[in-house]
Amino acid sequence: MIPVVLHPARSEWEKLTARPSIEVSALYDVVRPILNEVKQQGDAAVIRYEEQFDQVRLAALRVSEDEILEAASMLPEDLKQAIRTAAQHIETFHAAQRFAGVEVETCPGVVCRQKAIAIEKVGLYIPGGTAPLFSTVLMLALPARIAGCREITLCSPPRKDGSIHPAILFAAHVAGVNHICKAGGIQAIAAMAYGTESVPKVYKIFGPGNQYVTAAKQLVSLRDVAIDMPAGPSEVEVIADENANPLFVATDILSQAEHGPDSQSILVTTSQRIVPDVIRAVEEQLRLLPRKEITAKALLNSRIVVLRNRREAVDFTNLYAPEHLIIQTEDYASLADEIVNAGSVFLGAYTPESAGDYASGTNHTLPTNGYARAYSGVNVDSFVRKITFQEITPAGMKHLGETIRIMAEGEQLDAHRNAVTVRLENIMV
Repeated sequence: MIPVVLHPARSEWEKLTARPSIEVSALYDVVRPILNEVKQQGDAAVIRYEEQFDQVRLAALRVSEDEILEAASMLPEDLKQAIRTAAQHIETFHAAQRFAGVEVETCPGVVCRQKAIAIEKVGLYIPGGTAPLFSTVLMLALPARIAGCREITLCSPPRKDGSIHPAILFAAHVAGVNHICKAGGIQAIAAMAYGTESVPKVYKIFGPGNQYVTAAKQLVSLRDVAIDMPAGPSEVEVIADENANPLFVATDILSQAEHGPDSQSILVTTSQRIVPDVIRAVEEQLRLLPRKEITAKALLNSRIVVLRNRREAVDFTNLYAPEHLIIQTEDYASLADEIVNAGSVFLGAYTPESAGDYASGTNHTLPTNGYARAYSGVNVDSFVRKITFQEITPAGMKHLGETIRIMAEGEQLDAHRNAVTVRLENIMV
């Protein structure tokens, strides 16, 4: 079921690290007219597309306070408590990321400082689809609130009865979301990018989605609004040695594969001996999963790669740059020190990826499709801008002015030079 590749040459690695994603730019011609209609027609266009795509006729887009209160009463107490506990852990970890600012005197009389200022208005997109991702609400809204964002707007597609899943509403309430709107897909991204009568315009959009949502985010980011990061199907890599528990490895492969048919799980191991046991455990567990058809399709995109040694395992991983990396080896701590490209790393046999997905405290909104080589996962810094300030005294200008003047002359920018020259002449008077 899962292809097994034995001792591939390094020349084959590029192919083995390829993702099952499509080129979303091919969807731009579909997405662009919807963006434009929402921009021009506001709520009316969003409501029309909700009826077309989500088969629901909405009287209003904004979720009311009564709906939020009712949602809390519909959830079992153990789920509500789990959401509160996860929120506490996520808040604890992300609160520690606050940037206090720096101030430095770079030379006598020249003081430079940097200050973090929250993005005032942010938008969060929470998919509905085959699973209500209420955990993503916590992962996005809590860092936004900790950062100090003044207005947090959340969009999520409604169900056939016109409601949003109660767990999403409860998580949004716990996390401090200001506005919750019933909108999904392209029309939701457009509503947050341009603003409508019900959906506030935001300055940056966060959150995962299908290929149409991804294409919409890319298009609006060209001119209208910032986005969190490029996104693709979810993925995991597991590094396992001969001491790894095949049952644990199999659960990690399957937990990622059940996200969607275009997800990917890769097992990298230096032990060919554990491969049959892992495959057997995957097949046994797969039969019992409610989402086994989706999961089985994802396994077709997945593979087991048997490498010759530890060095190859590290190099292969840094080339793949996985969204999630689970290390189940005896020397997991030292091996982790050699990983430079990964979204989030899970260390040891008892640290499953689902811990980070839900409740350990780290963020699960992570770079996919190899973007972990250049992007970080969502964190408090994602919701702030860092502004620099500088102040120069007359003494500082006397100390620094000639350096600035000479450099401006070197770049043949006379007005730059003059801005310093007139100040130096004024000081000398």
